Amino acid sequence: MRIRAAIARRGDTRFSIEDCILAAEPQRREVRLRLLACGICHTDLAARDQHLRTPLPAVLGHEGVGVIEAIGSEVTGLAIGQRVLASFGACGECPSCTSHAPAYCRHLATFCLLGQRLDGSSPIGQLTGHFFGQSSFATHAIVASTNLVPLAEDLPPALMAPLACGFLTGMSAMAQVLAVGPGHAVSVSGCGGVGLAAVMAARIMGCERILAIDLQPQRLQLAMELGATATALADEQGIAAAHPIVAGWEGLTHALDTTGAPAVIEATFQRLLRPRGRMVCAGVARPDATLTLNHNALMLSGKTLRGTIEGDADPVQFVPRMIDWYRDGLLPLERLVRTYPFEAINDAVADMSAGRVIKPVLVFDPSDPSNAPVKSAPSNATVVDGP
Repeated sequence: MRIRAAIARRGDTRFSIEDCILAAEPQRREVRLRLLACGICHTDLAARDQHLRTPLPAVLGHEGVGVIEAIGSEVTGLAIGQRVLASFGACGECPSCTSHAPAYCRHLATFCLLGQRLDGSSPIGQLTGHFFGQSSFATHAIVASTNLVPLAEDLPPALMAPLACGFLTGMSAMAQVLAVGPGHAVSVSGCGGVGLAAVMAARIMGCERILAIDLQPQRLQLAMELGATATALADEQGIAAAHPIVAGWEGLTHALDTTGAPAVIEATFQRLLRPRGRMVCAGVARPDATLTLNHNALMLSGKTLRGTIEGDADPVQFVPRMIDWYRDGLLPLERLVRTYPFEAINDAVADMSAGRVIKPVLVFDPSDPSNAPVKSAPSNATVVDGP
């Protein structure tokens, strides 16, 4: 079937919207979606810029919300016409998947980085067309079914889309991996979509001291409005401004990094984290990024440093938890999301890259009442209105 898709090509920072041919029928554990909305994530740009191993040309996009139009022979519990959120691709059959850890699926690299089915094929001909098991920068997509989450009809697609990856990562990393709670002193380095979602999760989990660290003052202001109790304006090399704050807290019990910047990670771990403190890294770094830590200092401190993919979340279990928080008024997604017509994808990417918007979300039918425009931005930020 003929679709419209945004294509990333090597050496070109702009997406080209073109006609493509999508396989009409899904395979045994896939569905075909008509897309309603799709978030733009920094991982999409990392793939475009070849910081990941994703073969180009490619149709990227991995935070899709859509309506099921066709169902594979082994898909159960879903129906044609049903609205779903599409999270990251996973096989559903390996030991990690069957133990509710699909972020560590044996085939994660194939689905999410290489953008392929397990047999090496693509649903979009010669293009990489199964990015994160979906490639949802398109009007339609063939999607892996394992991490599809049903959505009620009253939930706005544009606000739900970021729950598929970016907000999922930040909130689950804070709530489940770090498992923060009352009495803890936590920091979040980087106040983009992932980091601000983590700030909100820390507040929901009852943390009394939440430090937000970023390069942009307007993002720190928004972090305070969303639940941070203190902020620190970082410089390019680290987080010197945070030292007096954290010293007053006798160090951090927990820290989350979303920047992927080695200098920030090393400074936080070595100088801000208290003995036996725990730090988690959730940001995508450049391919050559390397951490340097003193072995004896690590051994003597009892500190823990680990990474996380997708916040270790099982989307089928954790996305409904986030939706409950949204319905309870604890998760003001509209403060972070701004919508753009699909055709304005390059404007959306430019605004995100310039820091004018936290979370751009593409909508495929702006006339649909459920996709009413959302024009939110950080407090005091300069926003250039798109079409």
